[in-house]
Amino acid sequence: MLVELTALHWIYVSFILLIIGFMVMRRDTSLICIIGIFLLAITATGSISASISGVFNSFIYAITELLSTILVISIIVSMSKALTITGINDIMIAPFAKLIRSPALAYWTIGIVMMVISWFFWPSPAVALIGAVLLPVAMRVGLPALGVAMAMNLFGHGIALSSDFIIQAAPKLTADAAGLEVLEVVKASIPLVFVMGIVTTVAAYILLRRDMRKGTLSVSGESNYSNPLTKDLTKQEEQQLRTLLSPSAKRLFAILIPILFALDVVAMSALNLSGGDATALVGGTSIIILLLISLVAHKNEGLEKTTTYLIEGFQFGFKVFGPVIPIAAFFYLGDSGFVKIIGDFLPEHSQGIVNDLGVSLASVVPLNAPTGAITLTIVGAITGLDGSGFSGISLAGSLAALFSTAIGAGAATLTALGQIAGIWVGGGTLVPWALIPAAAICGVDPFELARKNLLPVTIGLVVTTIVAMFLI
Repeated sequence: MLVELTALHWIYVSFILLIIGFMVMRRDTSLICIIGIFLLAITATGSISASISGVFNSFIYAITELLSTILVISIIVSMSKALTITGINDIMIAPFAKLIRSPALAYWTIGIVMMVISWFFWPSPAVALIGAVLLPVAMRVGLPALGVAMAMNLFGHGIALSSDFIIQAAPKLTADAAGLEVLEVVKASIPLVFVMGIVTTVAAYILLRRDMRKGTLSVSGESNYSNPLTKDLTKQEEQQLRTLLSPSAKRLFAILIPILFALDVVAMSALNLSGGDATALVGGTSIIILLLISLVAHKNEGLEKTTTYLIEGFQFGFKVFGPVIPIAAFFYLGDSGFVKIIGDFLPEHSQGIVNDLGVSLASVVPLNAPTGAITLTIVGAITGLDGSGFSGISLAGSLAALFSTAIGAGAATLTALGQIAGIWVGGGTLVPWALIPAAAICGVDPFELARKNLLPVTIGLVVTTIVAMFLI
């Protein structure tokens, strides 16, 4: 049912444009988001006190939604520091150092490994598993940390998550909404996924190489990369810490850690764990690894050092997420967060601000193959702006069913196209707070990563939409 757009919808759209504009100008958007939250709240409630409370409540809601990601990143960083300062990380990366000998090999190897692992248990735990190991190798051969983050992000949160061939959570959501079988959507998505993936990753690599040649992006001074938490250590302190474990103990841990994570993969497959459950398993394994390293390396001081590692990890996690919380708080108002934060002030039959905007857009365009494909891409992208990637893809499936009925064909292709657009935008390649797992592990700014991804992803969406027109 078409919902009449109100002042709330137009305020939301206006602030989306403002936020995008400020991001393009490389300006901070926290203040803009807070003003947007306040205006939405006061427009809905008419109460200044409720609106002021709404700003604070929106922060609480955003932190609650992001807490599991903050937690796992903090724990992974704590473990990564322990691996780095004890020298275990050097032993672990030695085999990859022999394979990865150039920036090009680093980019494509990291990307493909990320994609394959992400197909089996989604990108967030995959970032945690491979980031700490492959990042130092890549930087040693000349690929900047930002390039590593782009590779993990585009292949994992882009190709793997938008296709979701193995777990099939995304195609099930869109297929159910479109009234199709899951297998139909999966088959229809295969050519679109690979067109999108190839075009985007190749474009990103070309732009990355251009920036490296110009000198605007380099690894100068970072060829021996270590976790960002170790940057305050002097060389003498690092050398002392690396003697805490004997060479044989380092080799034992270097073998044990991949085995433990491999068992995680087996458990995820056997127990059908995905998403948050898979991330929790990886996070718990990381805690166990951290405890073992701390107790063995620091011996009598192991109890205190464990706490120190965890504190430093949490400090890092909240420092990285701090700028993101106001932005996430604003965009969560576009979905179910509005009712939970401000109250039930949306129009009757509203499915959330972003979904209402998507339905309204679809209602004003002519129905044929080209406009259908373009509209599904735009609607998918709009619904992805809340940063989840999954909240709006059911809408894409519903609209695909309506469009295909009018066109007379292409239900599965349109459904897959909306799914790809929604997840590429919202699942973690363009929305800054969805980029945080890759950005945090690589020690780069999520906003800068979003800017670097913007042009390649846009090129990919345009080409994929054109291909979809011919497949309908």
